[in-house]
Amino acid sequence: MQQFRRLTPLALAIGLLFGGPAMAANEAVEAPTASGKAPLPLDELRTFAEVMDRIKSAYVEPVDDKTLLENAIKGMLSNLDPHSAYLEPEAFAELQESTSGEFGGLGIEVGTEDGFVKVVSPIDDTPASKAGIQPGDLIVKIDGQPTKGLSLMEAVDKMRGKAGSKITLTLVREGGRPFDVVLTRAVIKVKSVKSQLLDEGYGLIRISQFQVNTGEEVGKALAKLRKDNGKKLSGLVLDLRNNPGGVLQAAVEVADHFLKKGLIVYTEGRIANSELRFNADPADASEGVPLVVLINGGSASASEIVAGALQDHKRGVLMGTDSFGKGSVQTVLPLNNDRALKLTTALYFTPDGRSIQAQGIAPDIEVNRAKVTREQGDETVKEADLAGHLGNGNGGADKPSGSKKKQEPRPQDDDYQLNQALNLLKGLNVTRSN
Repeated sequence: MQQFRRLTPLALAIGLLFGGPAMAANEAVEAPTASGKAPLPLDELRTFAEVMDRIKSAYVEPVDDKTLLENAIKGMLSNLDPHSAYLEPEAFAELQESTSGEFGGLGIEVGTEDGFVKVVSPIDDTPASKAGIQPGDLIVKIDGQPTKGLSLMEAVDKMRGKAGSKITLTLVREGGRPFDVVLTRAVIKVKSVKSQLLDEGYGLIRISQFQVNTGEEVGKALAKLRKDNGKKLSGLVLDLRNNPGGVLQAAVEVADHFLKKGLIVYTEGRIANSELRFNADPADASEGVPLVVLINGGSASASEIVAGALQDHKRGVLMGTDSFGKGSVQTVLPLNNDRALKLTTALYFTPDGRSIQAQGIAPDIEVNRAKVTREQGDETVKEADLAGHLGNGNGGADKPSGSKKKQEPRPQDDDYQLNQALNLLKGLNVTRSN
């Protein structure tokens, strides 16, 4: 891959929660000025010292220096943007676990909105997804305690706990009345890539999260689908719905499986390592198969990078609803005491120069979620059911009502968006063959 900065497994493991390059601990951030360093804000530092002294002397209970200083650091980070944070040892360790595919909790990616905790996406096959939690749900209470005013990290800490323990989340969905959902915490083992044949010639690859090995797993999935089909695929659905993102390199590798050349994504920021460009190499693991990419409001960050690259290169048709709109890069900066900063350092841009931030990716064909209800009732009488009917002039077998074999349940039967994606692929192949 041209212009591609290789990252070590450790660097990837401590990569961003929602995608981006990891940095070494000794790469410090300096505020640029004409002289190279910013002058110290002496008046503000005096005020800070005075406030700290007043709290220590006048607060109703004694507070130690360590607590005050750590709270001050958290405050600095929390007021920058929703994704920057100060990671204490436990949170730093859990971030590393989440990018490797196994961690404890509910299986839910969250952000903030108007002071409340908002669900970005439930992760497949976790307590959150099994309980029916949806992207956009607001978590207004955790075990009866209001989340209003909590920082994102404080809310996440409250949702963590021992596997097997129960937790009650109070949710508000689409401005409706609050309702409670009781979940049981579990050790979350996320299989990021799943694949299967939907119909003869048509495959599905579902990516639930971008982990360190996701690019490799997608390559294996493409090979397996081709083998199971017995020949080249006629069409493929890449499902990125409710995928909250993950490791940047994995997103680049996935997009590269479908592209032969050109820019995949680039980033712009203030520090040296924040300006990166990633290009596709000539290999095409997908063999140019017709492609439909499914996205929705739970598709964030790394998912939007893949969707935006494929859309700009006109490699596939995007279908679904607008994506989440997280186009910022978080770099994890380890500190010297088992702590780290997760700091927003750059913005993502698609190959055509579109910023994903706060806008997201719009699908080429908008298809909203819908419940598929099949009509029940007996089949109508056909010509082949009538006594004395003529045989087929070409010698073909009769097809009376009820002769069609009952199909096994398929994913597209109860998933309207997936069904529409499959129908589009079949339609494209019909017109291309004529």
